[in-house]
Amino acid sequence: MKDTLKKWLGGLLIVGMVGCGSAETDSASSSSQVSNKSVGQSGVKDDVSNPNVVQVAVGSADHSTLVAALQAADYVDALTNVGPFTVFAPVNTAFDELPAGTLESLVKPENQRKLRDILEYHVLLGVYKKGDFLSGRKMGTADGRSVEINVDEAGEVYVNGGKILGTVEASNGIIHVIDKVLVPN
Repeated sequence: MKDTLKKWLGGLLIVGMVGCGSAETDSASSSSQVSNKSVGQSGVKDDVSNPNVVQVAVGSADHSTLVAALQAADYVDALTNVGPFTVFAPVNTAFDELPAGTLESLVKPENQRKLRDILEYHVLLGVYKKGDFLSGRKMGTADGRSVEINVDEAGEVYVNGGKILGTVEASNGIIHVIDKVLVPN
């Protein structure tokens, strides 16, 4: 009886090892994997889960300038983490409204910290839906400053004068699309 039990447990152990081995092979070839480069959370390829705030921005033709700025500021990994975040995401045309040469200057490597400060000024820690914003409320941003919220009579929400055009939920927070680049004073 003991010999039969040993053989049966040994067989289970071998089946378990083979099964684990094939699971490792399967997971290595699946769409959810880490690239071989030494990168942070943004290096994880995942086409199955709900997209995070950066993946949503990457998928939006209206946010290509924002994505380029996130990359130049080395801020992609921070926003692909768990969060939760509320991100005020300026559309491409909002960047066009900046004074001539501003964006070109900010994306230079020597201005990376300044660009990152500006991008962090667009991020709140926690999830704030449009209905959570109250007129006159000041909200602390990821860079340690505050933005001011205003709600007009029609219920339109403005952040430092930038109008929220739409809202998209993401796996690690919420994105409010805005028509203005928020520049800290």
